Amino acid sequence: MSVIPQIEFNDDVLEENGTVAVLVRPSGDLPKGAPAKEVLRRAMKAASWSGNFGKSLEVLVPEGTDYERIVLLGTGKEDAEEADRYARLGGALGSAAGSADAVGVLLGGLSAAQAADFAMGLQLAAYKFDRYKTSENEEENKASTRVSYTLHVADAGAAAVAWESAKAIADGAMLARDLVNEPANVLTPKNFAKRLKKLREFGCKVTVLDGGDMKELKMGALLGVSQGSRNPPRMVIMEWMGGKKGDAPVAFVGKGVTFDTGGISIKPSASMEDMKGDMGGAAAVSGLMHAVAARKAKANVIGCVALVENMPDGNAQRPGDIVTSMSGQTIEIINTDAEGRLVLADALWHTNKSYRPCAMVNLATLTGAILVALGNYHAGLFSNDDTVAEGLLEAGLSTNERVWRMPLGKDYDKLIDTKNADMKNTGGRMAGSITAAQFLQRFVEDTPWAHLDVAGTAMGSPKTEISTGWASGFGVRLLNRYVTDNFEG
Repeated sequence: MSVIPQIEFNDDVLEENGTVAVLVRPSGDLPKGAPAKEVLRRAMKAASWSGNFGKSLEVLVPEGTDYERIVLLGTGKEDAEEADRYARLGGALGSAAGSADAVGVLLGGLSAAQAADFAMGLQLAAYKFDRYKTSENEEENKASTRVSYTLHVADAGAAAVAWESAKAIADGAMLARDLVNEPANVLTPKNFAKRLKKLREFGCKVTVLDGGDMKELKMGALLGVSQGSRNPPRMVIMEWMGGKKGDAPVAFVGKGVTFDTGGISIKPSASMEDMKGDMGGAAAVSGLMHAVAARKAKANVIGCVALVENMPDGNAQRPGDIVTSMSGQTIEIINTDAEGRLVLADALWHTNKSYRPCAMVNLATLTGAILVALGNYHAGLFSNDDTVAEGLLEAGLSTNERVWRMPLGKDYDKLIDTKNADMKNTGGRMAGSITAAQFLQRFVEDTPWAHLDVAGTAMGSPKTEISTGWASGFGVRLLNRYVTDNFEG
């Protein structure tokens, strides 16, 4: 099971035993309170260690002390205040600390917020998804969960308060990772919805719609995707009303295809197992709702996740079928593997009509085309509103969950017109991520809106100090920052 670190804050005086870690600037100057300074200076000189970002130097059983070992961790250049810098430093220490079960960390001059970010990095870096691995040594497994960090800072009280919010965000990101990592035979739409009911413990109102409810609401686009599966669909609406009563909420909508075979337009078998992660958008929205509720955000936030399974059953929809969405607009199905936009069409329309949000953002692992355009380093951002787009761009830079704005326009809109219905569900190979966004835009009316295509970032993204597994939890920290900066006064 995952090593869940226990984190507490104390003053800037280290205990003189066990394993300790010290943050060191590139100048090599050891911070106030650092132990065995002469020994550490000799070690740094002998190793030609310069304190580069995230690089560590370990000194075992330092002479003349009661310490078992001292780990030096470089902070990098003082003017390099890049996004998530201190979270990544925390993640780097988690790796450097190894098997120690208790570590004292001297954080030097870090502020309370920076110390909380450092703690967040420790927690995110410790995440593992190994719940289905068995072990003959149960005691060894239990021992692996007992690791604690005491972070020594100037203002321990302020750091502990900041950590309460940071921990809520980290827990939300880990919830998103868990959801993406779960196998599809476990995380069916029904079981996904059941897990989200736990958000009620934090004060969220959680409403679950089943297939009958969606049929009454005439969600023909979503139901068309789900009709080939023996696992019935669900839609979960989560409401956190922590802002001013009567203020319009900000809404987030997530694509939740718990497994995507491609339907009748079946995918190639290579790497199809990864399609358990085709609900990465819904996972991010779920993690966000955990974060805002657990930290008691002073904002009104709606989260909606549309959960289906896309299977090639004898009852599955076919290429050439025409479905009627909740909006009344008709859609010709050209490719049943372009299913996520059908699911989102009804979810967006329902959210917009039911809650009249001041802004609406959807997330989806929607297209392979966005990987061709941006790789795994940015999510694609499409928006009908410059203010929403700028807010998301800034939030991405602040959290290092980066987005890149892509175009929308009437010229692309023509690619999804069809003589047989109001629109078709794919515009073909060219500009595939753009035509998908153009499709979604037809279901938001004039509401300020953005679509984030997270196909390259929610799963299989590059490893970092704080994300070492397959599922990254991308979007939780980004959206939380967007809420904080734009909707909390």
